[in-house]
Amino acid sequence: MVADFTRSERVTSLVLLGGLIVVGLAMAIGGRNDLMGVHGWIVVAASLWGTVTLIRGFDLPEPSAERLAQYYDAPTRVGLILTLLWGVVGMAAGFWVALLLAYPDFTLDLAWLSWGRLRPVHTSGVIFGFGGNALIATSFHVLQRTTRARLPDAISPWFVLLGYNLFCVLAASGYLMGMTQSKEYAEPEWYADIWLVVVWVVYFAIYMRTLARRKEPHIYVANWYYMAFILVVAILHIVNNLAVPISFGSSKSYSLFAGVQDAMTQWWYGHNAVAFFLTAGFLGMMYYYLPKRAGRPIFSYRLSIVSFWGITFMYMWAGSHHLHYTALPHWVQTLGMAFSVVLLVPSWASAGNALLTLNGAWHKVRDDAVLRFMALAAIFYGITTFEGSFMAIRAVNSLSHYTDWTIGHVHAGALGWVAMISFGALYALVPSMFKRERIYSTKLIEVHFWLALSGTVIYVFAMWNSGVIQGLMWRTYDESGALSYSFIETVEAMHPYYIARAFGGLLFLLGALTALYNTIMTIRMPAIGTAPDAQGDLPAAAMQAGE
Repeated sequence: MVADFTRSERVTSLVLLGGLIVVGLAMAIGGRNDLMGVHGWIVVAASLWGTVTLIRGFDLPEPSAERLAQYYDAPTRVGLILTLLWGVVGMAAGFWVALLLAYPDFTLDLAWLSWGRLRPVHTSGVIFGFGGNALIATSFHVLQRTTRARLPDAISPWFVLLGYNLFCVLAASGYLMGMTQSKEYAEPEWYADIWLVVVWVVYFAIYMRTLARRKEPHIYVANWYYMAFILVVAILHIVNNLAVPISFGSSKSYSLFAGVQDAMTQWWYGHNAVAFFLTAGFLGMMYYYLPKRAGRPIFSYRLSIVSFWGITFMYMWAGSHHLHYTALPHWVQTLGMAFSVVLLVPSWASAGNALLTLNGAWHKVRDDAVLRFMALAAIFYGITTFEGSFMAIRAVNSLSHYTDWTIGHVHAGALGWVAMISFGALYALVPSMFKRERIYSTKLIEVHFWLALSGTVIYVFAMWNSGVIQGLMWRTYDESGALSYSFIETVEAMHPYYIARAFGGLLFLLGALTALYNTIMTIRMPAIGTAPDAQGDLPAAAMQAGE
């Protein structure tokens, strides 16, 4: 890493790390009787590690002009490894909490292993740890290849990648200690929120600075989606986390919103986090890696742009469908429902565009498990977006809301769409990023594919069945008008489905472990002089519409 820094960048980095050490010490001393104190020492430790690393390589010769002219892929390489590590951690936590729902006694009376503390570790570890690192790593790769320009400097990509992971560590440690802002998407402490804003602004600046230096006049569609993901997530994060700390020595804070306004803001954030973190960013990933792996041009470039604007506009209005039958004004609920239904059009436009891109390449899907991951992701994206629009309808929502059906829907998207496209992109990238001739084992990719598909299907079908049964039992009345089932009876009826969910999650976790092993073994293989597609330029055919 240090070898890629110029002398001025090394000095600048040391100054930044020195500032972080001071901030960390202030947090540790000022919040010594609070979670902030623990987080302060984590910041100090991370900053000292960075400082020592820089000092040890400070006297290395400056990178040559030839080296500075090449694409800067070191952050992508580290990002790919972090993606897999967070994936294993997050999915392991998910398997454990699923097991606790089936067998609550497994808690072992240890607070750190309780459902309430590990559930946000699971959700945030998978969404933000696994998904976020996959987006950062692939966006750096895609940005350079589609602009034919190197990242603007060596400091900012590392600041974004490592700063983001520091945020993830602060969040996870806070959850394990029982501290969140008590929202649906559990949020970390106010100072961690501020840190993420700084990291995210630098991330957006990298994109804008690289685009300004591009040698390719055309801005490829993947960058549209990546930029929307970066920009809108910043807006969502800032507004949803507007809060006043009780003191600068405490991690506790109070939201600026309350009551129905807080609920509306939370679901404006929550649904658009799905839209721009879990959809737009991964569509950017799909629009680059799927046509490149298939060796086919995008079926319709024009359709991809129409889909982009449809998703960007319509998703913003859909969040209130999470609040049917609540104190939220009826017209706002109806507005969210209407936009959710219409949202199916641009969503299916992207799913259809991806599948039609594979025309003439289905034999590759049959033979190439990496491309099969990507094709399956597009299929699950289409299924999940249809289901989301369907569940937003008020009459359907009356049955599905608060049930496991929603859990099944979320995991159809998370496992079938987000994880599948991420694993596909990762397998496509690892050999060239680490300058290896090939992946260590294509058979292990096949094993991973079937583990992932089997785990997803078992999990989702279990939750679909569980959710529908829950909803029906909750609304069944006897002849006297009383509820036919007590709440505990509905819980007991879920037990076999919860066992199936845990088993499906275990299969998916085993697939992630297989990917981690395959990647490590690939890295340990001998390097070659010139990696296949070392520059990774997008073929000219894939840069144009196929229409």
